[in-house]
Amino acid sequence: MRIHLRKKDKKEAKRFVEYMIGGGAQFWSGYLAFALFDLLGMPFWPNKSLAYFIGVTANYGLQRFWVFGRKGITKKQIETSATKFYTLMFVNFLIDLGIVGGLRELGLTPYLGQFVSAGFFTLWNYLIFKFWVFARKKNIIKPKPKKKKMVVRL
Repeated sequence: MRIHLRKKDKKEAKRFVEYMIGGGAQFWSGYLAFALFDLLGMPFWPNKSLAYFIGVTANYGLQRFWVFGRKGITKKQIETSATKFYTLMFVNFLIDLGIVGGLRELGLTPYLGQFVSAGFFTLWNYLIFKFWVFARKKNIIKPKPKKKKMVVRL
């Protein structure tokens, strides 16, 4: 049985796979940083914070310039998307702390808690990235400028 996808659907499926790779880069770089800092004896909360920031930074570069990138992106668009991205990541960080820290308090190791948290954010972030953080502005038809009335002065 063959599934036939429209060109638009194929493009979206490809983008989702790329998004998952970027998200994987965030997860694994943050996860490995967490493990390294844990081995070095860093307390949980500073460790989790620093590891999260390391992962998020790797993810932004991939999402902005590869997954949701396009030719001719302006410096202003990069600044706007970075502001939106890091704002979202701050909110996500607080939710992540709640998930991982809460599960830790319930006796689940943070190493497993991070997988639970990553599962939650997978679809959540894709939709927010697509429709807000890296959204492309549609070509909006601008209204025709009003004709200026000619005033004759005597």
